[in-house]
Amino acid sequence: MEPQIDTGVARTAKGGVTTLEPSRAERLIARRAAESRATVPGFELTMVVDTSPILAARGDLRATTGPESVPSLTAVIIKACGLALREHPRANASYRDGHFELYSRVNVGVAIAAGDSFIVPAITEADTKTALAIDAELRPLAARASAGTITPPELAGATFTVYNLGMLGVSTFSPPVVPSQAAILAVGASRAVPVLRDGDIVPGNEMSLTLACDHRILYGAHAAMFLARIRALIELPQELLPR
Repeated sequence: MEPQIDTGVARTAKGGVTTLEPSRAERLIARRAAESRATVPGFELTMVVDTSPILAARGDLRATTGPESVPSLTAVIIKACGLALREHPRANASYRDGHFELYSRVNVGVAIAAGDSFIVPAITEADTKTALAIDAELRPLAARASAGTITPPELAGATFTVYNLGMLGVSTFSPPVVPSQAAILAVGASRAVPVLRDGDIVPGNEMSLTLACDHRILYGAHAAMFLARIRALIELPQELLPR
């Protein structure tokens, strides 16, 4: 009988099983996701947003001033969240040790793919920056995320998070709330749809926004008004684009 060689791959009814050690980032994600699902009593709201106005406005801006002056849709959404967070302080807060912590700065974290994982750098004071300035910050952050050169200060201080999977074709999803925040916004894909306007069916564009909330600090009415304000800003984009 020939000797058995240990290849390091376990054999089970499922076939070969290879055990991999998660990276430090993946262990952190696992711990925080488990903490969120175990400790945060969450609930979710979804609103459909008419994206035709913002897409048209970005198209007009591209035609009149050039593509370099057109912020990404993610940057526009972050700007909308920044303005809405300033108006709704319960959303820019957290529940901690039996009390509410309301933050004076509006720092919007944005989930960015980093290899097989993802990281969440913060756009600080997003309510005071233009969408174009936010876009200018996002591009090098994404490059440094891919290169693995993001610094700890860039990953600290977020008071709210935006998670956009729309560019991957996802319509809606349910992210876990970051335990140190009141809510996280999941952004779905903007897609062409038929819509009813003035009694006629015409081409349109829609996107779903899902707000996952910590019910210990952000209640139904609070969350609905906050999400409605984000939707209103995107549907009337004059406050969001460079002037």
